[in-house]
Amino acid sequence: MAGKFPWLNIAAIAGVAVAVGLIVANNRDSGAPIGLLNVSYDPTRELYRDINGAFTARVLKDSGRRIEIHQSHGGSSHQARLAASGELKPDVVTLGLPSDVEVLHKYGLIADGWAARLPNHSRPYSSTIVFVVRRGNPRAIHDWPDLIRPGIEVITPDPRSSGNGKLTALAAWGAVVTRGGGEAEARAFLKALYDHAPFLLPAARAAGIAFAVEKIGDVHLAWENEALREVAEAKGELEIVYPPVSILAEPSVAWVDANVAKDGNAELARAYLEFLFSDEGQEIVATNGYRPAKPEILARHAAQLPALTLFPITDIARDWDDAQTKFFADNGIIDTVTRPKPR
Repeated sequence: MAGKFPWLNIAAIAGVAVAVGLIVANNRDSGAPIGLLNVSYDPTRELYRDINGAFTARVLKDSGRRIEIHQSHGGSSHQARLAASGELKPDVVTLGLPSDVEVLHKYGLIADGWAARLPNHSRPYSSTIVFVVRRGNPRAIHDWPDLIRPGIEVITPDPRSSGNGKLTALAAWGAVVTRGGGEAEARAFLKALYDHAPFLLPAARAAGIAFAVEKIGDVHLAWENEALREVAEAKGELEIVYPPVSILAEPSVAWVDANVAKDGNAELARAYLEFLFSDEGQEIVATNGYRPAKPEILARHAAQLPALTLFPITDIARDWDDAQTKFFADNGIIDTVTRPKPR
């Protein structure tokens, strides 16, 4: 692929989306690092720290070029809104839900057909929502109905701003309707769940700190990767409970066409995202507690990422965009069962 980066040969290394030649980029100072901004969701700091290190090392080794990847993290839906408004100007987005990437498409910043531009519908990894509890699970929390027993205090982020918060709501709803309950029962369960939350923080990491560090609440409803990190850092004080059923979360990635066109970074942005689908990138994904898209790599990490019963979004909505409208738009289901609950 020619252009601003003739030294960047996306297809040159077998199965890997990044390779570099030795030709200096047109109109670039060969000693100055080239930068990308990755706008991501809240718990991916560690994942992209490791991805960025591997990617920049690959580029430096193959071409002698220095690349800098800058990161921005926050609640996934909040990040999407900042990017759509121009307050953030990402070259790439790596957000928690396909519907958050679709926000930028609807604003004309990402091209039509964006999900088909990368493997696996531009979903390099998946995840789910699990429970984190105190050592020994003293409140005997094993399934979704346990969350609304008297006296249980639930820590979860706000579904208005957080991908974790949205997925928690969808998982809770699906835990009712995929097991035979009706929508009225699911709505009542969601209302009860939020009644058990003392507050709704704007993003996943803040909720995790409240639970794991400040020791507030009986259970934290978390991304699986966040749960693994919290338990590892707690040194025996916390445990993961996998509920019998939860949602298949499908974080999605895209380069932001309008921004990379202005900066001349399109090839580099594409190569960076394609690296996520390489064997090296997929191993980094798995070691950070995300479920890699490549089944053979997921299988190698089965001890940490066990097989689960996960329902797809199509079990509770037509697709992710329909779920966004049905649950999270103004006067959607979430607005009928809870209100903002700042700390």
